[in-house]
Parts: sequence; C-alpha cells; structure tokens
Amino acid sequence: MSTPKIGLVGKLIIAIIVGIILGSYAPVPANRLIVTLSSIFSSFLKFIIPLMILAFVTTGIADLSQGAGKLLAVTAGISYGSTLFAGTCAFMVAINLFPHFMTADLISSIGDPEAGMLSPYFSIPIPPLLDVISAVVLSFVLGLSISNMKGREIGDTLYNAISEFSHIINAVLKNVIIPLLPLYICGTFVNMTVSGQTFSILSLLWKVFLAVIIMHLIYLGIAFSVGGAISKKNPVTLMKNQIPGYLSAVGTQSSAATIPVNLKCSEADGVSKEIRNFVIPLCANIHMAGSMITITSCVTSVLLMYGMPISLRIIVPFIMTLGIAMMASPGAPGGSIMTALPFLPLVGIPSDSAIASLLIALYITQDSFGTACNVSGDNAIAVVVETVYQKYIKKDKPAFAK
Repeated sequence: MSTPKIGLVGKLIIAIIVGIILGSYAPVPANRLIVTLSSIFSSFLKFIIPLMILAFVTTGIADLSQGAGKLLAVTAGISYGSTLFAGTCAFMVAINLFPHFMTADLISSIGDPEAGMLSPYFSIPIPPLLDVISAVVLSFVLGLSISNMKGREIGDTLYNAISEFSHIINAVLKNVIIPLLPLYICGTFVNMTVSGQTFSILSLLWKVFLAVIIMHLIYLGIAFSVGGAISKKNPVTLMKNQIPGYLSAVGTQSSAATIPVNLKCSEADGVSKEIRNFVIPLCANIHMAGSMITITSCVTSVLLMYGMPISLRIIVPFIMTLGIAMMASPGAPGGSIMTALPFLPLVGIPSDSAIASLLIALYITQDSFGTACNVSGDNAIAVVVETVYQKYIKKDKPAFAK
C-alpha cells in the first residue's frame, strides 16, 4: 500500500507549524541554521523573480496575437480600480469602527517588530540581473513588439528564444523553487516567533489585526463573486482553488515570490495558459488591494489616535497616488509600506517622524495577510480578463489586422 503524498497546502501548513514550534523551543544555533538556509533561498528567489517576470509576461503578451495592447489596458485598469475600491472601502470601515477600541496606550506599547530577530550565520548575495520594475517594463516592450511584429516585420527567432527561456524558468520553478518553498516559509515563521511577533504583537493589536483580516476576506469574497458572475464559474470553487496561493503568500510575504504557486491556482480555475502567464505575473506587481487595505487601515488608526485630521478628501488622493507607487514594492516583505513613506505627508504624517515608525510597525505585523489578499485577488482578476479576452478582444480582428 503506497503512502499518500502530502500536497502543497499540507506542506505549507506543516512548515508554518514547525516554524512556530522551532522558534519557541529549539536552541538558537538550530534556529539560526534554518534562518541561514532560508536566507540563501531568499537570495536565489530574488534573483529568479525578475527573470520569471521577464519570461512569463513577455511570452504571455507575445502569445496574444490579437489584442495584446487592449488586454494590457484592461488588466491594468481592473487592477488599479480594484486597488482604489479596496482602499476607499477600508477607510470607510476604519473611520467608523476603530474609534471604538483604539487607544494611545495600546499603540505605544508596541516595540520594533524587527528587534530580536536572528541573523543568518552567513549570506550569499546574488544580485538580480535587473530589478522588478525594469523586468516589467522590458517585458511590455518585448512582448508588445513581438506580438505586433511577428510574422510581418520580424521572424520567429526572438519569439522562439523567449519561449524556450520561459520553459527553462518553468523547470527551475518546478524543480527548485516550489520544493524549497516550505523551507523558506518555515524560516520566516521561526524568525517571527523568536522575535516575539507571532504572539506578543498579535496579543496587543488583535482588534485592528482582526478587523483588517476580515476586510481582506470580505474583499476577496466580493472579488471572487464578481469574477465568478462574469466568468460564470462557482466563486466557492475559485476561492477553494486559491488556498495554496493564499498560504504561500502568508509565509513569503511577497506577491512576486508567490507567482509560481499562484499560476497553479489559476490553472485550477480553468484560465488559459496564455492569459494566466500574462495576468498573474503582471498583477503580482500592479495589483495591491490587500496592501492598500492594510496601509489605509493603519494610517487611519494612527491618525485617529493622535487626533490628526482625516477625511475622504485627505485619504483618496493618498490612495490614488499609492496605487501607482506600490508597483515598485513587490518582492520584499514590508516593501509596500516602505514605498508609501514618501507619500505620508499627503495625509499629514512626516516621513521621518516617530509616527511614521509606528506606522511601519503596525503594517509589518499584518504584511503577510495583505500580500495573501493581493495574490488571491490576482486570480479573481485573471478569470475576468480571460472572459473579456475570449468574448471581446480575441474576436476583434479588424483592430489588429494589418
């Protein structure tokens, strides 16, 4: 009788549990070893992420021989609209709910969330060949050019090279990244537990924490309901398919790092290869609904506690600006809040103030769940884009005929 295999979801759950147990009871040298291995994997992952984006987004756009430009506009428009909707709704909830339980004493008791974390024994710096935004822009340029020029102004040589490069990256993801992802997640939770984040910070801010997570889940319920209605797919099934991607994002705290798992979730949703290889890597970098919910809620809570002015007139320009600026943030835990720092003066918070430091602490404690919301929303967008493409863009031959 063969032993049943443990699926990806099971491995991720085990990694989280093991990380918490080791962080609580294992000796420091053992935990530092795990953190070291996780750090090495993280360096390799950061090296692969831009190549992954370059391979998948370029190939995805190049494969869309009809309507690539329109599809890019549709995907970006839906992503930005979703981010604005999420942030505005989060503010309306926070401004009415948080004053009932947020106090200055509670927030002042929080220390530096990074204090007490273990450092690796050594690190292996692996500088990426290009940064994430450069990879996205280059993917657009190459993909759109190949899509519009292939077979007319140029041959298939460049397309074939990009396609083969995509197969190479796929093999790396399948044979290296996904098998080692539980180790990365385990190391993350070891360090969170050692530093006291897993329990102590949660015990101090559980009301805000819980409110934000509930907002994430409500947003996802709305997103998958809309996506299911448009694509005529069961939203419950879509949400069930998303569980591996959600758990991966909780552990990695990176939308970009969760791309390989999210592609599998999108495949389970029945999204075609050409659409999922285009939408998922793209949305991992431009769709930040979960992070926007978290940042908006944290900003609102801080402003309320310090008695600073806060209204839709103040918060909406901040949300609109941040929705674009956060495109630079995927790939690093806490990247979204660091991207937001230069724009905090829009809501009256100096970027170098103690309040800004407090805001960073509040955000980082919830970053993993915001990231999980981001990537889950990406697949809700993918099923919508698939429907739009099949019904309205793919058939629109005259607009692209030469």
